[in-house]
Amino acid sequence: MEKWNQSSSDFILLGLFPQNQTGLLLLLLIICIFSVALLGNSTMIHLIRVDPRLHTPMYFLLSQLSLMDLMDVSATVPKMAFNFLSGQKSITLLGCAVQSFFFMTMAGSEGLLLASMAYDRFVAICHPLHYPIHMNKMICLKMIIGSWTLGSINSLAHTVYAFHIPYCHSRSINHFFCDVPAMLPLACMDTWVYEYMVFVSTILFLPLPFLGITASYGRILFAVFHMRSKEGKKKAFTTCSTHLTVVTFYYVPFAYTYLRPRSLRTPTEDKTLAVFYTILTPMLNPIIYSLRNNEVLGAMTRVFGTFSFMKT
Repeated sequence: MEKWNQSSSDFILLGLFPQNQTGLLLLLLIICIFSVALLGNSTMIHLIRVDPRLHTPMYFLLSQLSLMDLMDVSATVPKMAFNFLSGQKSITLLGCAVQSFFFMTMAGSEGLLLASMAYDRFVAICHPLHYPIHMNKMICLKMIIGSWTLGSINSLAHTVYAFHIPYCHSRSINHFFCDVPAMLPLACMDTWVYEYMVFVSTILFLPLPFLGITASYGRILFAVFHMRSKEGKKKAFTTCSTHLTVVTFYYVPFAYTYLRPRSLRTPTEDKTLAVFYTILTPMLNPIIYSLRNNEVLGAMTRVFGTFSFMKT
């Protein structure tokens, strides 16, 4: 049982793994995944910055996705690893608020950014002649700023409210980071109104953008089906399948976690699903976008002088 000073304002993060040899091996695996995520996303950002051929709206949006994934995984894994290795599970109130703010900002902003990327592909494939008008750099910049701004405002509102709730029960959070839904059972007040607010904001940042993505790709698939060029069909399917894979990895675990009532969820399920959208997805995104994209592989060849053997 955790020893806890009731006068302290700190929280206790119970973590993801047990404090034994199996837990240590699993943590080392997570650290390896974290390292790959850092390297992959940093490389993607660097390639898009230095290679002029990648200076297009699609890749500017992709660079922001990599930046969000980089910040997302950095907000959770280092603290989790430090707590496990040091044996200290505490996190200060301020540290918990900062971690929660960054996580929710990245989560909300990424959902909007993925919708912007779907719109970019829709215009490029369905209205290629109008692409320079409907998807120029200024519009791309507005999409990026809008995603970051709306995600930050939503996150700030939730963070301020959640950390002004009185917590008079055990301050042990059954999670590996400060996830607001995992904190609400510790409150000493009825939180059903706030839980409804969380549900509404989740609708705005998950299902609504997902409907936009679905509509965009419905039109795209219809346009691709009527293409005469086999090469054009292949390129369109490759680009779209790459983005849809990323969308699936992002939306499914989030929706399954945040759109279900608390009574139908367990802390173990929440923590397991959180591994997907906080750790695995940031690692997989740059791999998916690089291995299945000849333009990115070409940029790797030009910048690093390698990976030419992977081009087909």
